[in-house]
Formats: sequence, structure tokens, C-alpha cells
Amino acid sequence: MSESKKTGTFIVNIMRQDNATWQGELTWADKNQKKNFRSTLELIKMMDEALSDNEK
Repeated sequence: MSESKKTGTFIVNIMRQDNATWQGELTWADKNQKKNFRSTLELIKMMDEALSDNEK
């Protein structure tokens, strides 16, 4: 079984740090899309979803 490699270029701008996590803006450079995130976990989920959507 072959494993496909998901790639993308993201720019992460950390605006602040509250409650032991990051808040800021994520830019997906490949599609010039920007979204705000409220936690590090949300940031990781957004990046994962962007790459998963890109495969479809």
C-alpha cells in the first residue's frame, strides 16, 4: 500500500499567547486563504483539514 504525502505552505502569525496556548492568523499560501485560530490545537486541525480538502 502506497502512502501519499500531503504538502502545503502555511504562514503562521502568532498574535498573542493566553491560557498557555497561541492565538493568531493562519495563511495558506498556496490558495491565499487566511483564517484566525484561538488555540494551538485549532491551528493544527485547520492545517490538517486544509490538506485533507486539497486531496479531494
